[in-house]
Amino acid sequence: QVQLVESGGGLVQPGGSLRLSCAAPGSIFSMYKMGWYRQAPGKQRELVADIASSGDTYPADSVKGRFTISRDNAKNTVYLQMNSLKPEDTAIYYCNARLSFVQYWGQGTQVTVSS
Repeated sequence: QVQLVESGGGLVQPGGSLRLSCAAPGSIFSMYKMGWYRQAPGKQRELVADIASSGDTYPADSVKGRFTISRDNAKNTVYLQMNSLKPEDTAIYYCNARLSFVQYWGQGTQVTVSS
């Protein structure tokens, strides 16, 4: 079973920053597209940002200019740098790895933006 291990969530004030990390097995990291999704209470899970194995990034419109996804191939880790956080960014954030019809999920990490 493939494990994606997330870290970095927490409580932050509006306008603050957090960085999420997701470590993946080396056997999949180099080939799979990595991404971050989030799910707020009562809402469907939505894509936040993707990064291809080439390094091309695909952020959602709602986070463009505020969130940056990146990957460190030497550490098999994908990051989500979140700046200018808003209360509506509050959600559980999930790491995702996918290749064609195969995908894996992390356990999720809570991000709460509140004063």
